[in-house]
Amino acid sequence: MLATVNLRAEVKLPTIFSDHMVLQQGISVPVWGWADEGELVVVQYRDQVVQTRARNGKWQVKLGSMKADARPATLLVNGSNRIELKNVVVGEVWIASGQSNMQWALRQTVNWQAAAAASANPNLRLFYVPRVKAPQPVADIQGQYNNAKPAWTVASPETTPDFSAVAYFFGRDLQKARGVPVGVIHTSWGGSPAEVWMSERVLAGNPSYKKDILDNYQVATKNFEAAKARFPELLAKAKQSGAKALPQAPREPWRPTELYNSMIHPLLPFAIKGAIWYQGESNAGRAWQYRTLFADMIQNWRQDWRQGSFTFLTVQLAPFTAILPEPADSTWAELREAQIIASKNVGNAGTVVITDVGDEKDIHPQQKEPVGTRLALVARKLTYGEDVVASGPTFKGVSFSGGKAMVTFGDVGQGLEARGGDLKGFTIAGADGKFAWANAKLVGKDKVEVSSSAVGKPNAVRFGWANYPVVNLWNKDGLPAHPFRTDDFPLSTKPKPVVAAKADAKK
Repeated sequence: MLATVNLRAEVKLPTIFSDHMVLQQGISVPVWGWADEGELVVVQYRDQVVQTRARNGKWQVKLGSMKADARPATLLVNGSNRIELKNVVVGEVWIASGQSNMQWALRQTVNWQAAAAASANPNLRLFYVPRVKAPQPVADIQGQYNNAKPAWTVASPETTPDFSAVAYFFGRDLQKARGVPVGVIHTSWGGSPAEVWMSERVLAGNPSYKKDILDNYQVATKNFEAAKARFPELLAKAKQSGAKALPQAPREPWRPTELYNSMIHPLLPFAIKGAIWYQGESNAGRAWQYRTLFADMIQNWRQDWRQGSFTFLTVQLAPFTAILPEPADSTWAELREAQIIASKNVGNAGTVVITDVGDEKDIHPQQKEPVGTRLALVARKLTYGEDVVASGPTFKGVSFSGGKAMVTFGDVGQGLEARGGDLKGFTIAGADGKFAWANAKLVGKDKVEVSSSAVGKPNAVRFGWANYPVVNLWNKDGLPAHPFRTDDFPLSTKPKPVVAAKADAKK
């Protein structure tokens, strides 16, 4: 009899449930886990008690909608055993995801010591999802964080230095503005392309993605295996020849869906308010595809979370690579445009501009506080309806007359301003599509006149269209203008039609 009793599985919760966690206010809150078939599971939090029986080894209940409450309370789960989660509060929960610029830790930024020293805040809670890959969706978070099981922590000088800098500054500013507990779940991985954050269902269900992403991965994998097999011989020959630069081991390609499987799927359906996203560097060469790929990723998350069209906020790519003396094509500018297009198409989404915090020689600019601060501003306006200026100037319209262009801007707040001298970053072109640097001057509160002696009959204007844009148009509320273009000239990342491509090949 005792042996039979000991074989009974204890009621278990996913890793995302722990002491110090934040429950999302204003919606029903799923609580789920695993237990023996038919086992009665009772969940209690404050004055709510809900229960269910496990089916197929799983169970789930939903706590009713709650108002924000910073008073610590215990969440109890009772079955064959008893689980007590202490210091649980109710407030706002956000996902923070992307690649290395989201992963970048607070201790890797400028003036981080002062920021960390001032980070103690019982109403800001942090959760770091360990970086683990999986070929198939997993039910729970795997791996360790700082050599221990990952868990919610309270913001403090001890817990914030290794947390995402962008996510920390976002959470800090949002908590201060809203005056309620805020929880941030950080799940990112440096170098990751968008498709690894998407489900197999979405990628395989789109013929274009199946061909261009899933099938290409199979080819890339074969090439990698072949290169890996050849590498020892190449390395040995290089050493024998005394080569100063030894060949680098081939890098395994990213497997589509692998981070969705291991770093998003285990979080479902944890109740959240929205997501912040800083990614795109790895997709810049496919910026045209990103217009739909990124939009589909957002919809993928929304559909799988089953919590409606929650807010999704994106950071535009920071300036990077050498500043060019003349206007040129730019995959990073095209990616920034794709981010805006995707955000508009999915709705309840926004982008923030960081053209002022780039670094020509570092893809990881160390100024992360403005990034988090601007994300919090957009969240306050878009998600919570606060009356704040949350965007820099945005393109509204253009007219051409007398060899000049008159560009009108929206989101000007108190008005446009040029920081540090004459306006920079505008280019202008005629029907031939050849852009030249332009003279630009402010006209009134919301307009800029653009012209160039090199372009007699202009019909197109671009602003900040470069990998590293040098720009200085702001609004007087302290936010930089969004890069834009008024033309529909062909872009460098737009695939050529099949017929044209074959014709080019014959030539």
